[in-house]
Amino acid sequence: MTAPANLLFIFSDEHRRDAMGHANGPVRVSTPNLDRLAREGTVFSSAYTPSPICVPARASLATGRYVHDTRCWDSAEPYRGQIEGWGHQLIAEGHEVVSVGKLHYRSSEDDNGFSEEHIPMHVSEGVGWVLGLVRNPLPPYVHGPRELAEQVGSGESEYVAYDRKVLNLAISWLNDHARHRDKPWVLFVSFVSPHYPLVAPPEFYDLHDSITVGWPHRNGQKPEHPALKELYRFYNYADHFSDDAITKGRRGYYGLTSFLDHNVGVLLDKLDETGLAANTRVMYSSDHGDMLGDHGMWTKMVMNEQSAGIPLILRGPGVPEGKVVDTPVSLVDCHQTIVENAGLAVDSTQSELPGHSLLALATGDRPNRNIISEFHDGGSPSGYTMIRVRNWKYIYYVGYPPQLFDLVSDSREDHDRASDPTCEAVLAECESRLRDLLDPEEVNASAFSDQAAALEKLGGREAVLSRKDHDFGWTPIESVVS
Repeated sequence: MTAPANLLFIFSDEHRRDAMGHANGPVRVSTPNLDRLAREGTVFSSAYTPSPICVPARASLATGRYVHDTRCWDSAEPYRGQIEGWGHQLIAEGHEVVSVGKLHYRSSEDDNGFSEEHIPMHVSEGVGWVLGLVRNPLPPYVHGPRELAEQVGSGESEYVAYDRKVLNLAISWLNDHARHRDKPWVLFVSFVSPHYPLVAPPEFYDLHDSITVGWPHRNGQKPEHPALKELYRFYNYADHFSDDAITKGRRGYYGLTSFLDHNVGVLLDKLDETGLAANTRVMYSSDHGDMLGDHGMWTKMVMNEQSAGIPLILRGPGVPEGKVVDTPVSLVDCHQTIVENAGLAVDSTQSELPGHSLLALATGDRPNRNIISEFHDGGSPSGYTMIRVRNWKYIYYVGYPPQLFDLVSDSREDHDRASDPTCEAVLAECESRLRDLLDPEEVNASAFSDQAAALEKLGGREAVLSRKDHDFGWTPIESVVS
């Protein structure tokens, strides 16, 4: 058991794993503070989201459970405290667990596992993006993709203003409350950057010019896989991106990443200034990544490394400095990590959870397990699940052919090996390991059934499609609870 400590958990939205200076990705991103955190702590270089979409990923983060277990399948079935997680356990033991910023749950009226929630951003009207419930046949999605391509470049946005408020409130809490607690506390600071709109403050936008950000990998390349063809047709982001919008959008994304990094730096400096750093661990991660035009795709939803891969860094007392752990990990591991960080053992009722302590992994533990990520949201004709098995990434699509990628020889996932005769044994092993964890067909049927029931509660397919509020590209700022 690691010695107890406070935890500053800094979380972002849509931050792809390679978009940090120390990650040595295709774009040299200006992130001096995240790079500092990496130097002073342990980097988990193969971290994944439980789902490459906000709401299901954040429900898994809250509970330490995979999507098929939480049944928060999509952007219209948010977490509502129905399954207790690490926050509930810590509060029951007398620890303070405070959130500042985006949660993307149903409502602050629910018991979400926080003793305080400051300016939380929840799903719109407590319901979310209801269009995602309409899956067979897939409906049109028009305004959101066009809006994403139109709102790019240098400037200010409501989301940037929101993040500034999040930072100020977090600093105030550290100043006024953090040193007056009898037990280790958790402060969950959740920024929305670098989530679109891809509009970055000028001083950060200008850090990355058109040459620096380059061109998307395989730009304009439409997916060949039949399920991904349907996903591509539904979201059709690429149809709205001119060459100028591509450059401005990428500069905006990396500018927002540098803006996020600046906010991280302010928080780290505050820990030093207040003397809290000596007894505070810092964890940084994100809910999922962003394709940024790579392989012709924008935003997330797919299992490519740019979308399903996330940053994950841990620093503080007892955590090795300058270490890189390449064992695949997941946001579900945060449950055991946070509980252990507070000096507690995982509650006996949660002993079956799939996660593993990142503190243990950082100091040498190597569990024999596999990491999965699931997608069951709108735009997809079927559910699909990714599993990492050694150097292989296997993606199972219910009702469609699988995909298989060797991430060592093909890190950019250009060559699907699923039909390669030399990979038959690997393919069979991957499917067997996946089925040891879940039954894909049964999970897919459950998702469609739950979504159909949720759709009926809203009046049915036509009622949802006639709603004027269903076609937004990102959560309206009006959903923030002040």
